[in-house]
Amino acid sequence: MNTLLSVSIALLGGLLMTRAFKPLKLPAVTAYLIAGVLIGPYCLGALGIDGLGFPTHEAVSGLALISEVALGFIAFSIGNEFRLEELKKTGKQALIIGIFQALVAAFLVDIALYVVHMIMPDVLSTSQAITLGAIATATAPAATLMVVRQYKADGPLTKLLLPIVALDDAVGLIAFAVSFGVAKTLISGQVDMISILVNPIVEIVCSLILGAIMGWVLTQFEKLFNSNTNRLNLTIAFVFLTASLSMIDFHVGPVHISFSSLLVCMMLGTVFCNICPLSHDLMAGADKWTSPLFALFFVISGAELELSVFANWAIVVIGIVYIIFRCLGKYIGAFASAKATKCSPEICKYLGITLFPQAGVALGMCTIAANGLADGEGLLIRNITLFAVLIYEIFGPVMTRMALTAAGDIKPIPHEVKMRRHTKLKEAEEKKNK
Repeated sequence: MNTLLSVSIALLGGLLMTRAFKPLKLPAVTAYLIAGVLIGPYCLGALGIDGLGFPTHEAVSGLALISEVALGFIAFSIGNEFRLEELKKTGKQALIIGIFQALVAAFLVDIALYVVHMIMPDVLSTSQAITLGAIATATAPAATLMVVRQYKADGPLTKLLLPIVALDDAVGLIAFAVSFGVAKTLISGQVDMISILVNPIVEIVCSLILGAIMGWVLTQFEKLFNSNTNRLNLTIAFVFLTASLSMIDFHVGPVHISFSSLLVCMMLGTVFCNICPLSHDLMAGADKWTSPLFALFFVISGAELELSVFANWAIVVIGIVYIIFRCLGKYIGAFASAKATKCSPEICKYLGITLFPQAGVALGMCTIAANGLADGEGLLIRNITLFAVLIYEIFGPVMTRMALTAAGDIKPIPHEVKMRRHTKLKEAEEKKNK
């Protein structure tokens, strides 16, 4: 009962917070995250009243299944952006920008944190600086997708943005595996080429193959049904199934076989939308079904944020350096590569800003670092990443909305539409009074 009560309070709290923030014109994502902080262990949860918020981080972790499912649907939706007719127009640009901006962010963070290491060698080590540089590559697809949906953003920048955000996952996995392998080598003095090169490549290839197979199988199963309702139910079931299969991992000799749930579900959506003639309608139906799921996901994400990281001045200082230079890397990398690929001035100017949000993938990386490095080195990486995610998740969606608006992809509601809505509301009130 307490779990259901907490879930209902989380969803209601998130929705009410969007109303409270409406005069400020903040994205719904930011409202959901702040609602999560308020019902989390540091606010309402601290009161210790059963069902009223989350009293501990363990209580929040108990809802991890919701987050896994939500991320699966987020990746599935982003896969819809990889339609071949669109990739023919922007595929080359997205590939070049996606790789270049991620690597520039990693490079600038590496350089900046190495300088911090030179100044404070007892606080930050070289291995930690390298690992944090790799984590800087990751961008949060969830926050970006939610802003795009809420404001119905559409235009050249949006069409290029979503594939780039999806590519970040693959680039980040490789960059993190290589950098983390180098970091462990610096600590142990032993070089492990399988961990540095083989495992990340195997993970990406296996993820894409599994997602492609599931996308083909889903399309074949859709032919068995004539009702769009049943087809939608089947689509939802396959996202659940694919997300669960992506959690499998095992070893073949020294090689670790694992899957990225984001990449697998993204490939599921990509193959499905390209070979299923009904994919447009089914994707639109799935988007409506997942709206409350995404809202709950962001409230839970807000409750997971660690406010205790502000208590350590070293984490705050290193976190600020990390945030500034990651943002610089994303912006400079996106601007330079967009310019080189002959994108429009609006894309060159605003694309980098939309890549600031960071959450799920980065948190997964820092968890691996926390478990894989001894003597507290991984714990520092985790806390710095948590500090950065806290800042990015609150301010990142706002900046994404501002950038998309400035680029012309988010358009103001026409006066005629506002008048029609006002007239309908007035007619409904009059009818009710009669």
